[in-house]
Amino acid sequence: MRKILITLLLAVLSMTAIAADQLVYMLRLDDEIGSSTWRYTREALREAREMEADILVVHLNTYGGSVVHADSIRTSLMNFERPVVAFVDNNAASAGALIALACDTVYMRPGSSMGAATVVNGSDGTAMPDKYQSYMRAMMRATAEHHGRIVGADSALKWRRDPIIAEAMVDSRVVVPGLIDSTRVLTFTPDEALRWGYADGKAESVREVLDKLDVKVYDMAEYSPTWTDRLIGFLTNPAIQAVLIMIIVGGIYMELHTSGMGFPSAAALIAAALYFLPLYITGIASPWIILLFMSGIVLILLELFVIPGFGVTGISGIVCVSLALIFGLIENYTFTLTHADAGSVWMSLAIFAAGILLAVAAIWYLTSSHGPKWVRRHTDLTTELKVSDGFVGVDMAPAGYIGSEGTAVTDMRPAGKVMIGDETLDAVAVSGFIHAGTHVRVTKYENAQIYVKEA
Repeated sequence: MRKILITLLLAVLSMTAIAADQLVYMLRLDDEIGSSTWRYTREALREAREMEADILVVHLNTYGGSVVHADSIRTSLMNFERPVVAFVDNNAASAGALIALACDTVYMRPGSSMGAATVVNGSDGTAMPDKYQSYMRAMMRATAEHHGRIVGADSALKWRRDPIIAEAMVDSRVVVPGLIDSTRVLTFTPDEALRWGYADGKAESVREVLDKLDVKVYDMAEYSPTWTDRLIGFLTNPAIQAVLIMIIVGGIYMELHTSGMGFPSAAALIAAALYFLPLYITGIASPWIILLFMSGIVLILLELFVIPGFGVTGISGIVCVSLALIFGLIENYTFTLTHADAGSVWMSLAIFAAGILLAVAAIWYLTSSHGPKWVRRHTDLTTELKVSDGFVGVDMAPAGYIGSEGTAVTDMRPAGKVMIGDETLDAVAVSGFIHAGTHVRVTKYENAQIYVKEA
């Protein structure tokens, strides 16, 4: 009897241990969707895999953000090997709705909302052209279709998440009878999301979500970004990357027009380090991209200091630097060029173009008369050659006598002197000889001489 009790006790303890071994890993996406949240997601999924988490909970409270980064987060969540549960705590708008839709299960807090995924201009909030909306509609449909079909009440197969409803979150022209007309973009309340299959329940907290999923005994782990994560997320922000490209390009250009190696080259090197190192350390950018950039810099230096003139070497260096900057951006969004999509390529080209435009604007300002004097003083393009510094100039004051009349003081054969007003000037006859006392007129000023002919 004693052995039986011990056996039963061990069995109960074993079952409890098995139940307690369930690990819930939580990722909070409570900020604007961008480079930082994309990095947090990558690190969280990596950590969840290492810890062999049983369930991933995505705590959502966001008004949206970058579509490109949201697409990357969506793809990562759909490819995660374990169940992914979204808890919409207040807001899952725009890009947030796309991320929620990518999760296997969605729970919403009472009073929360989900939807309004129209692509808008980040500067003024206006809707982008239909080219962008078309891409977002397809992305929302594909995400909804990812959840497959289920058997309905009439024993017929139907979509678990209706793709047309997902499209209605983007385009006001999409009509879903009984849900939305053609006058507005769809945004779900919790009850509406439940009724139309876009939510699996309502809950006040993550604990209640797990309770409704019948996860009673579990350990909870949560991703917490380090200062390194925050710094790398900041440096990989598209706006910051455009500014770094501006400094790199502007620094190289200014160095080409400055004697010696100075501040412009130092600024360009620091900007290049801040641009590439975060991508390289995190494994986003491949080593060959760094080598391509360094090769471009070497070619430019050879053109400057070894090979006379500016030709194939210099142009090749500029091309290598430009390609490295663009490829670094592409891999920032797609990990590898073999998975690059049109959206990522266009996003990368847009950031690069923005950096070039900023560089052109900065160079124009710094080298213009409106720019700081300390910059203009160190650039050969704006160096002032003063007579007081030993430079010889041509006096253009006599050009003011063109059209004036006077009298030849000496015979001009063809050079001589003329009197114009009270001034006696050296002059040259335009043609022939002019005798002293002849009335003359100044016709032109050339080669530091005035030319006259008989009036």
